[in-house]
Amino acid sequence: MDTASPFGTHRAVDPAGALPYQAKRLDLSLPLKPGELLIDVERLNIDSASMTQLAAAHGHDPERVGAAIDAIVETCGKMHNPVTGSGGMLIGRVAAVGPDTAKPLAQVGDRIATLVSLTTTPLRLDRIDNVDLTSHQVVVKGQALLFENSLLAVLPDDLPETLVLAALDVCGAPAQTHRLVGPDDRVLIIGAGGKSGILCTYVAAKQVRDPRQVIAFDYKDEIVARAAEAAPGVTTMVGDATDAVGLMLAVSAATDHAMVDLVINCVNVPNTEMACILATKDRGRIYFFSMATNFQAAALGAESVGQDIDMLIGNGYARGHADFTLDLLRESEVLRRLLQGR
Repeated sequence: MDTASPFGTHRAVDPAGALPYQAKRLDLSLPLKPGELLIDVERLNIDSASMTQLAAAHGHDPERVGAAIDAIVETCGKMHNPVTGSGGMLIGRVAAVGPDTAKPLAQVGDRIATLVSLTTTPLRLDRIDNVDLTSHQVVVKGQALLFENSLLAVLPDDLPETLVLAALDVCGAPAQTHRLVGPDDRVLIIGAGGKSGILCTYVAAKQVRDPRQVIAFDYKDEIVARAAEAAPGVTTMVGDATDAVGLMLAVSAATDHAMVDLVINCVNVPNTEMACILATKDRGRIYFFSMATNFQAAALGAESVGQDIDMLIGNGYARGHADFTLDLLRESEVLRRLLQGR
């Protein structure tokens, strides 16, 4: 394809003309086309579901995980985990702008973080220098392409780079939480001790009249304690999110059988759909931010138990989500410390 699509379809080689997410392989060859940006890549932030799967599959060995990431990128021309279907995002510096680009997303020399998934980003890795299985960050040298309709954020100079990368990787979740939570809602956050969960718990506790209306749930005391530290006064609960009936009974007891108005699912493991469904009251809502969600299981599961609820796909984009999340970090030293530790 000689012309450049703002959606990047001209970079799909298998099948040709596909949208980047749907393509089996993307092409990063030069020269640049109008509207494109060439990025010198410095660091990847692999999404939680993908890194959890890769670590489990490769014995929690950073070198083997790095080799698996390299193999995926070599095969696909992008970081698109074939098991989870997810990728992550990156930090780098703008190396070049395509010709005849009237309003480039950023200028040459700008250090940026992408706000689009690595599953849609043409990528080449020249080497992998370090894989951190805890932070899910991978130090690399390589290049990537962004399109006219891609999303990015120019990195601020008042926050640590690794913290910004960790926060921007999940910035859709707190922004959507801000939209969804009303002052009288009871809210259950599953996976409250992870990056997105901590941010969502903090936002939800600010939105409701009484922070006790927010239930922070995770699988270990020390993990759920992170959410409670970020949002003092929230109700904490520990258990197995794959035990749907067990979680339902715990939430029922905590809410005097009323259940919750909204569940926010931030876990990085599969088979938690039914726990969300059973914890939600009639005509309540579930926001599935987790990339481990099986949406077929969620739809059929709700039908199987007669639950009339609204289920929302965890769109990682909400207008202004990057600035919203970075402002949360600026206003809370506790959030900064907790996410830096993650």
